[in-house]
Amino acid sequence: MPVILVVDDEPLQREILKTILDDSGYETYTAASGEEALRILREYKPDVLLTDLKMEGMDGIELIESISLDSYAPTMIIMTAHGTITSAVEAIKKGAFDYLTKPLNKDSLLLTIQRAVERSELMKENRQLHKELFDRFKMEGIVGKSEKMKEAIDIMKKISPSPATVLIIGESGTGKELVAKAIHYNSLRRTKPFTALNCAAIPENLFESELFGYEPGAFTGAASRRIGLIESTNGGTLFLDEIGDLPQMMQSKLLRVLQDKEIRRLGGKDAIKIDVRIITATNKDLEKELTKGSFREDLYYRLKVVTIALPPLRDRKEDIPDLSQFFINKFNIEFGKRIKSIDPAAIHAFSEYNWPGNIRQLESVIERAVLMSDAGAIKLKDIKSELRSPQPSGAIGLDIPDEGLNFEELEKELLKKAMTKANGVVAKAAKLLGMSYKTFWYRWEKLNMENPSMKKSENE
Repeated sequence: MPVILVVDDEPLQREILKTILDDSGYETYTAASGEEALRILREYKPDVLLTDLKMEGMDGIELIESISLDSYAPTMIIMTAHGTITSAVEAIKKGAFDYLTKPLNKDSLLLTIQRAVERSELMKENRQLHKELFDRFKMEGIVGKSEKMKEAIDIMKKISPSPATVLIIGESGTGKELVAKAIHYNSLRRTKPFTALNCAAIPENLFESELFGYEPGAFTGAASRRIGLIESTNGGTLFLDEIGDLPQMMQSKLLRVLQDKEIRRLGGKDAIKIDVRIITATNKDLEKELTKGSFREDLYYRLKVVTIALPPLRDRKEDIPDLSQFFINKFNIEFGKRIKSIDPAAIHAFSEYNWPGNIRQLESVIERAVLMSDAGAIKLKDIKSELRSPQPSGAIGLDIPDEGLNFEELEKELLKKAMTKANGVVAKAAKLLGMSYKTFWYRWEKLNMENPSMKKSENE
């Protein structure tokens, strides 16, 4: 039931308003002064405050000023006589939601109260969403007690409040985007947008319009203005994942954005000032890319003002029990399950495994185990089949050494063995791995693999 606080120094007016609001289904409290209202506010936390403007002692505007800065302030309505409407407008500037003129009309009163209650409910929902978002991405929510993760978290805590650019390096599946979000939601930009873009997923000819937007007529098909990702993220954080795949033409343009803090839409003449924090991530060795000439040195040093290195899961196995429990709790909520723990034998099997897909793979294994398990704990049998080394169709036969492989090395080895078995025929190699020709070719080029004997078909 919504709670209303009525503040008026006239006893009869208080009683009339209380009767009307009680009869309309609201829980109503009254106060004879601003000072008394502050005490009731602390105790009952009303959704709506309805206060008279002119009162002895603390008047309505002073009352509104004293509570408007509170993040949990109620929605406030001012009551005023016809001759003091200017003061009511001033109260709105101070934080009031609306005003009513005396003598009050019952229908107008109830309509305004209803709108104020709806606003209060919306504000509560927004506060809860912000709290859930912050809780999800606060530093303590990043699970890890290993030394390498402690070092990464310590850096994150230090640099989050600053506007510095950040480069996050780590293998696929190590949680680079989660770290970027944690930095954003622990910064002064937390209420502004967080936008993520995977540079490897955007065709080269669409990069500029995607990042900078365009004006009508900028190119064939540009019928209306489009705001780019950088401009729409103004005030917030732009996360560019797989920055090593950014085309060289766009590297120079991104460098200009970092230097000048402005952009121009495609087809536009005016420079647009922007305030966007750039966080980037890569699973490539960018210093090797520098020596090959595929990544600009000046951009590299602009991006790596702060570098955070995320270890692969095989190098932080002491975190596996806590990570496993974290994912169990997550999927319990998602699937409505009540699994409390994971069996020590299953944890031991996790610790013996090398996790080529890193945390993303662990999350997937736990998700399936929670979904399929009918017991109160995840057992070894629930996860054993998930920890077998994958054998692609066609018996390519990849051996994994005891010390393990990283995910990229595993993928390269699979692609090479498929090509060998297919005698250099791309379509046949793709089929052996259950891929489309296009996907196989994309992965081959992305991993910078070279094979002069590569053929598209048996006829070449």
